[in-house]
Amino acid sequence: MFKRSPGKIRCGVAGVGSLGQHHARIYSTLPHVEFAGIFETNDARAAEICAQHHCRRFATIAELGAACDAVSVVVPTDRHAEVALPLLAAGCHLLIEKPLCASLEEAEQVLAAARKANRLVQVGHIEHFNPVMSYLEKHAGRPQYITTERLAPYTPRGTEVGVVLDLMIHDIGIVLALVGSPIKQIDSVGISVLSKTEDIANARIEFENGCVANLTASRMSLKKNREIRVFQDNAYLSLDFMNQKGHLVKKSDIIAYGVKLKVGLAKAGDASSIPVHEIPIEKGEPLAIELAHFVESVREAKQPKVGGALGKSALEVAIAITEQIRKAGK
Repeated sequence: MFKRSPGKIRCGVAGVGSLGQHHARIYSTLPHVEFAGIFETNDARAAEICAQHHCRRFATIAELGAACDAVSVVVPTDRHAEVALPLLAAGCHLLIEKPLCASLEEAEQVLAAARKANRLVQVGHIEHFNPVMSYLEKHAGRPQYITTERLAPYTPRGTEVGVVLDLMIHDIGIVLALVGSPIKQIDSVGISVLSKTEDIANARIEFENGCVANLTASRMSLKKNREIRVFQDNAYLSLDFMNQKGHLVKKSDIIAYGVKLKVGLAKAGDASSIPVHEIPIEKGEPLAIELAHFVESVREAKQPKVGGALGKSALEVAIAITEQIRKAGK
């Protein structure tokens, strides 16, 4: 088990780009945290973040590691292992933004180093800390069919990997956690539009327990969208991760509607008499919840909710989907 950390946790951030800047912002406000500083190769961005949060800029990853108990790794995916390994060697606990690494080989290197150093690794599957996911974990029982849609406008950021590792991996992690069954079969399609890797992808995942999940991701959309629909034996749930809202329709209400049709109390095709229940979701900033959980895991010496095992499993599925798409494109 990890060694419990007394007092304040000294936290740092490696990479303060579009996402890393928010890690810095949140660490600077969390209780039980001493925000030690950042490592950032861009001089202007480093100066900006240090001025905002009155923190130190470290010249090297080694210096950052020596000054911190815990570090967020928020560099491009293909540099995760390069940055994580020396931080683990320095004795830091890590929150590594998703995906864990760019390859399974690198992921195993990082996890092996974490085991050797007796340090925890949390993977930044942020949607697991979205209040929508908290609701799903309590109310999505025995899913039979799941659809997810994750759309975003094109941006050069993140294109060092394809859309599966960039966006779809969020939903892969969610579905793996909700279904809790081994995968039987995966069928995938995808196309490249502007980048060298796939920009639009769809994957159909069939699980051993019979559940089927259909996942769609695109970084060529004119709008952002992050939705999930879950069909189970007692209800249909539709939830919006971005706006943190949703609704459900109970199977018992659909049966009651069918009875009304038979006796002439409802018209065919008019579903307005079927109650649609709004889902009460207490809104919150997922990243703030995620980082607070990471700090608590370090303080209490306990495994995080999204540890290296789930991060690696999601990566395995994402790479399998990516390889299917690329083989079909040859």
